[in-house]
Amino acid sequence: MTDMTQTLDEAVAAAGYYPALASHVLRSALAGEDVRDYYVHSETTFADSEVRRHMSILALTATRLLRIHIDDGVTQGEHASTAAQATAESALLRSINSVALTTVVHEPEKFSDGDTVSELVLAVGWGVHSRIELEPATCGDENCDADHGFSGGMTGDDTLVRVSTLADGPGAVQDLERFARTVQAAVGTAG
Repeated sequence: MTDMTQTLDEAVAAAGYYPALASHVLRSALAGEDVRDYYVHSETTFADSEVRRHMSILALTATRLLRIHIDDGVTQGEHASTAAQATAESALLRSINSVALTTVVHEPEKFSDGDTVSELVLAVGWGVHSRIELEPATCGDENCDADHGFSGGMTGDDTLVRVSTLADGPGAVQDLERFARTVQAAVGTAG
């Protein structure tokens, strides 16, 4: 059994989102490796009349970056009940081809080095998932009704975490910034 640091166990428990399931899936995915750094992010989304919860755990080991993502839902059928789906993804550090950290600062003229930024978006790509966005193509003639097919783009969509001081608090933003620095350094030294 992997000994996760007590602080990671505490972060998973504090997120309050099926901590036993999250810890079980994470321990299985770690496969005996020690955690060098981590980030836990829980989020609630609202769609029409539904409230959905999500949690992501990013864990960095000496050789891999793991992403555990848990969604809740409802089973279908006569005996519908709540359900949760947990997915564990793992990327070798040497296979990560991009780490992008977008920093947003509101009122940048008032920003000083050392201040907490307003928002951070961490995107890590390792070529597993891509998102395709298509729209009807046009020729530019507003009166043309011919079918011109579709145009669009494909974007890497492996891991994306967005936090803000307003929604998540300054501690969450500072923690993600620290984790991103650790990942960038680890990927830079992986070979």
